[in-house]
Formats: sequence, C-alpha cells, structure tokens
Amino acid sequence: MPLISTKGSYGLAAICELSKRKENSPMQIKEIALNANVPQNYLEQLLGKLRRAGLVESIRGAKGGYILARPPQDIKILDILMALEDDLKIVDTLVEHPILKLFFEDASESVKSIFNINMMELSAYQNKFLNYNI
Repeated sequence: MPLISTKGSYGLAAICELSKRKENSPMQIKEIALNANVPQNYLEQLLGKLRRAGLVESIRGAKGGYILARPPQDIKILDILMALEDDLKIVDTLVEHPILKLFFEDASESVKSIFNINMMELSAYQNKFLNYNI
C-alpha cells in the first residue's frame, strides 16, 4: 500500500494549480481538473475536504470557483496530505514488537518532516521541471 494515495496526489495537484494563480480570482473546478489532470467528480470531493480543513474557500456564483484560503507560503504539503489522508503511516497494521514500533514511529516522523515544506518551496520543483532535459 502506498504511503500517499491517489487522494493525496490529486489534492496536492489541485492546490498546486490554485497556488499558481497570481490574482486572487476564483478558479472553476473544471479548469482545476483539466490543469491538474484530475477527474472532476473526484476533485469535487477532495476540494470539499480541503475546504473543511481551511485550505481552500469556495466562491458561489457565475464567476465563482475555488481560491486558496491562505497564502501559498502558509500552506504546507503536510497540511494537504493530512487533510486528505488523515495520517501518513509507514505500516498499516498494529506493530507489537517494541523496537519495531519505535522504529516505525521515528520513520513516520521523518516522512512528515520531508513533507513539511510550503507551496512556495514546492515551486522550486517547477523550475527544475522547466530546466529538465531529456
């Protein structure tokens, strides 16, 4: 079982699209879905969870859509993944062995620290992508 499911990956892609928006105008769900390559029906469910977690806001009306609830530098990847995945677990079963239990707890904290970067820091990967040569 992967550490991050499709839910987490798709939600992160959606937030990436919203964070690229320079003006604070709402982005319609069909545009987010197209740009993030996420099925629109599934994205609606994910955006609902992200809204309840205080990461996005929905704007109603003809010119409505979604915006980030906070500036991108205040949204961490870990916040997004925790809102969608509930927790980032290394193992999905109860570990009874005390040494392994401590090891897996430390490993889980290490993984969480990897994802403890904000959306602005993630934009550095866009620069890597743009400079990537095949």
